[in-house]
Amino acid sequence: MRFAVEGAGEVSALLVRPKNSRWLLVLAHGAGAGMTHPFMEKLSDELRAVGVATFRYQFPYMEQRRGVPDSPAVLTATVSAAVRAAKDAASDLPLLAGGKSMGGRMTSQAAAQHPLDGVRGLVFFGFPLHPPNRPGTKRADHLAEVTIPMLFLEGTRDTFADLDLLRPICSKLGPQATLHIIESADHSFHVLKKAKRTDADVLRELAETTVSWAKRL
Repeated sequence: MRFAVEGAGEVSALLVRPKNSRWLLVLAHGAGAGMTHPFMEKLSDELRAVGVATFRYQFPYMEQRRGVPDSPAVLTATVSAAVRAAKDAASDLPLLAGGKSMGGRMTSQAAAQHPLDGVRGLVFFGFPLHPPNRPGTKRADHLAEVTIPMLFLEGTRDTFADLDLLRPICSKLGPQATLHIIESADHSFHVLKKAKRTDADVLRELAETTVSWAKRL
């Protein structure tokens, strides 16, 4: 499947829709890996198991195999175009949108600029609040402009999101924001061996938490 992004050509997308689908999540990839990265594939599989269809897509720079991400304007335009394409592909399913790391942040920026048509909530799989080990909150300034509920899924070892900074941000956003913390997980949702759980367990938790939260929207 392909769809057009204004001023940036066409990009590829993958729709995974189980028979028992109750939601469709428009799912953007992170900065360094595209929609077919193993994390994206495994996450899509876990979401499918709990009745969440996914519409994964490429940003133009990834489609064109360029190493540097597109400008924020192109990235947010891609998010908006992906939402429209997903709605056309499965018009009967209620929409969620979000993504891994940068993909989630670009989705929230797009939603802050103007409502994403039909999207009822945003899901962030590791919101990149700041560069690794350089704490700051500027990247969260736009979240106050988002008018729909947001789910933050964050690991305690995520060097892109100091929880001492993220917790008060979510508190300030009030009932609009839900923060779910995953013990021992890093930005890629890998867990330490001593955690007595596996990466697969974490992926299942991500999917189950997403669908539980969506049911309350």
